[in-house]
Amino acid sequence: MTGIRTAIGLMSGTSLDGIDVALLRTDGEAAVERGPSLACPYDASFRRRLQGALETAKAIGERSERPGDLVEIEQELTLRHGEAVRAFLAQNGLRPTDIDVIGFHGQTVLHRPNAGLTVQLGDGGLLARETGIDVVYDMRANDMVHGGQGAPLIPVYHAALAAGLSGEGRAVAFVNIGGISNITFIGSAGDIVAYDSGPGNTLIDQWVEAHAGIPYDQGGMIASEGRVDKALADRYLAHAFFTDPVRRSLDRNDFLPPQGGEASLEDGARTLAHVTAAAILRSARHLPERPGLYVICGGGRLNRVIMGDLAALAGEEGAEVMAAEALGLNGDSMEAEAWAYLAVRSLLALPLTFPGTTGVKAPVTGGRLRKATV
Repeated sequence: MTGIRTAIGLMSGTSLDGIDVALLRTDGEAAVERGPSLACPYDASFRRRLQGALETAKAIGERSERPGDLVEIEQELTLRHGEAVRAFLAQNGLRPTDIDVIGFHGQTVLHRPNAGLTVQLGDGGLLARETGIDVVYDMRANDMVHGGQGAPLIPVYHAALAAGLSGEGRAVAFVNIGGISNITFIGSAGDIVAYDSGPGNTLIDQWVEAHAGIPYDQGGMIASEGRVDKALADRYLAHAFFTDPVRRSLDRNDFLPPQGGEASLEDGARTLAHVTAAAILRSARHLPERPGLYVICGGGRLNRVIMGDLAALAGEEGAEVMAAEALGLNGDSMEAEAWAYLAVRSLLALPLTFPGTTGVKAPVTGGRLRKATV
């Protein structure tokens, strides 16, 4: 198979907030034409079921196991993805025959890289039958078989996007501020390095939910009313993660929110926003060269306090900070676009992961293909 393919990417992330759908036309290499996208939020009851699935999944010892109600949740999750695809096609006047492949991430419920274990709920065969479109899924497992950590997978797509940005010869870092922040570095010579960079939105979300009863600090409104508690911030930034020469994947429990009496609501939110920004710059010290441009995506880019601190800290090093949209990109759909891109690469047996991204021994492809029934 050669030439440009039209792919749909489906992403359901650690925030458990819904399904992102995005269309991409690509050859799996340098050619990237971004298309429309759609967000399909989960209702509160299904979010609670997914939160319960995270607890149930802790009992999994082999990745094919589905204890408790995980079989039922996996089926419902897959059917919801099928509904999202149908809604996306209808919204954009497309037919299943217009799409070559779906890249299906599924829902991660367990990721233990040191044990070589990763579990994403999602039935690729069922999704192919529901949509009438070929599906590539389970794209993390082969990396772990070959010694990688199974994450991150998106850097190869970031590299394709970076090639289209102005300012050739400048090192670029894509930073995704989700629950955990991660960084993809594309060097001035085209080399790729990627790793988790520190706590992202999780600490702030946990803090404001515990103290204000709301799920997140919208736009950084609460943080904007507070001040940075330097002692508290320094405690987080002194974590061994930032000085360890070996980069590794983080679990959301590696950094825990402050205790209730340690700060006011506003000061806690302000301090944790600063920690999120400072952690990115501190982790960037492990890169082969300092980036000249930081491209920010993920929900954290909408927090103006985080973005302000990032811009100030990066500016001290002579670097720019720009939200993805300022460069004509989409910070919300980028991960879904990446899964479309990875699906095409999987079809072509091109590498999805590299030693500099997941620690895999050598570049390796991945994913399983399920053909649609005719």
